[in-house]
Amino acid sequence: MADSEHPRLILHNFLPLDLCKELEFIHKSCCTVGYRPNVFSTTLSHLIATNCAPLIMPIIPIREKLREKAEEYFGCQYELFVEFTGLISWCRGASIGWHSDDNRPYLKQRDFAAVCYLNCYDADFKGGIFHFKDGEPADIVPMAGDVIMYTADDRNIHSVDEITEGERITLTLWFSRDASYDEDPKLISSLSPDLLGVVDSKLHSFIPVPGSINMYWFPPDEASSFLSGFDIRCGRLHVLGFDIYPCQEIYHLSAIIDSSYNLLELLSGPLLIARESKMFEPQFLNIMHALQMVQFYLWRFSNLKTKVEGTSPNITPTSQTQNAEIDRLKSVFLKDLQLAERFFDHSKPIKDMEYEFDWDNFSAAVLEWECYVVKLQKELVLHLPHWKTNQSIFCVTLGGDLED
Repeated sequence: MADSEHPRLILHNFLPLDLCKELEFIHKSCCTVGYRPNVFSTTLSHLIATNCAPLIMPIIPIREKLREKAEEYFGCQYELFVEFTGLISWCRGASIGWHSDDNRPYLKQRDFAAVCYLNCYDADFKGGIFHFKDGEPADIVPMAGDVIMYTADDRNIHSVDEITEGERITLTLWFSRDASYDEDPKLISSLSPDLLGVVDSKLHSFIPVPGSINMYWFPPDEASSFLSGFDIRCGRLHVLGFDIYPCQEIYHLSAIIDSSYNLLELLSGPLLIARESKMFEPQFLNIMHALQMVQFYLWRFSNLKTKVEGTSPNITPTSQTQNAEIDRLKSVFLKDLQLAERFFDHSKPIKDMEYEFDWDNFSAAVLEWECYVVKLQKELVLHLPHWKTNQSIFCVTLGGDLED
């Protein structure tokens, strides 16, 4: 327990491991280049803007519990407001020195912080240990499911060691006493009826929509010229052993290389994915759709010991021409292949795991993903009227409404 001069709270096993894995899936499917060097982030506003609004639903109960815990532990006699919610990952080279979380004029509204660890030190990444400058406990070794909460002022100055390997993933929240910084009304206003629509069987209503390619290009200072670096979505697919192949014909790849607009158009259009010289023929509508399928498979299906029966995926060998086009696309989107592998090298062991990748299971994952998103979409549609009425995002008891 922390002393009164340095108010902080450590909650072990606050989040179940299966929920940590689900949030990891969401982040790796949707993240953009973040606010600090070698950091990637997924905010709730970004999920909504990219047609992934249903994916905010697993995060809502966590926000509510953490706010209640902060009000209880820190003795707030009034309601706290969530100022920021985001999934954040730090990759190799990321670190931060001694600071408080309100150390800039534009951050003075922050009163309390909560950091939920979604993966584990040593097993998933090296480095990244959290240190408080004063008080006890002084050193926090990240373990999946654990949470640290602390005041955002100079009573809890802290630092984070440099990440030397892997990707350290957290769900991070800041709370404010000032209602004008409440993020909920802005999020609710962006959840338009057009985005939600009526839950039906039309697949396109659930498909993620990519943002500007600048949001996904690393390092960000190369996003104006694309002369070096890599697209983080293509990078994540590459280290997992997948390649992309656009459905439209490519006649003038040199023009694509010189045009950010054409880059965006190419990744925003229909494409196929390939693995080990085999092509999965059902097309995905864009790069985000493909990445989300692969990450969903890794989360829900990759550890299955048996083959899922009843699927008949259309798998064809890639031709010499297709292999050449795949290699040419790598030269466009993965200009610095070694940098991508260095950043996401924690994913490499997936290629060497005991299981053998199975296209039947992957095909089953594509079908299951739709069921997963439809369920979350229904929850969101049923919650939204309550949120709009109260201008606050919270869990609603829905009874049997989701059984329809």
